[in-house]
Amino acid sequence: MAKLKVYRTPAGFHDAYVAAPSQKAALAAWGSDANLFARGMAEVVSDPALTREPLAHPGEVIRVARTMADAPDDPLVPARATGRSKASSRADRPAPPAKPKPKPKPSRAAPDKAEAALEAAETRQAEERAQLKREEQELAARRRALDKAQAKERTELDRARIKAREAYEAALEEWRID
Repeated sequence: MAKLKVYRTPAGFHDAYVAAPSQKAALAAWGSDANLFARGMAEVVSDPALTREPLAHPGEVIRVARTMADAPDDPLVPARATGRSKASSRADRPAPPAKPKPKPKPSRAAPDKAEAALEAAETRQAEERAQLKREEQELAARRRALDKAQAKERTELDRARIKAREAYEAALEEWRID
């Protein structure tokens, strides 16, 4: 028969002990899918007072209530379960390295200046287009007036031509009769 060892893991306010031939068998007895030994949540127990009951019932999980007096030195028990303050558990750990200062935010001066120049150019261009439109309207009005004046002049000249032709033809007719 394989030599049995006693293993322990915290389970709430209790410690779960089991006498098993291997860590794998202990994990199976506890019903754990995770390797608690690799995570530091389980260990081998060698204290004869703590191994007596599990060795009497191999493979069976024995739950023993944990007292606060036992817990402060127990590395498997989280600090919050022992009543130790976060400050004392933090004091045991080394301080994390200081974070480097973040780089300053880049300046928006250049993009702001470029946007202002673009807006100024758009305003100036809109004014230039409006001025051209006014000039076009003035030219269109002048052209309409010119067209009207020229049409009137042409009509008068055309009437004068017709009158002159009629007078010439009448004079020619008179000349032939004579």
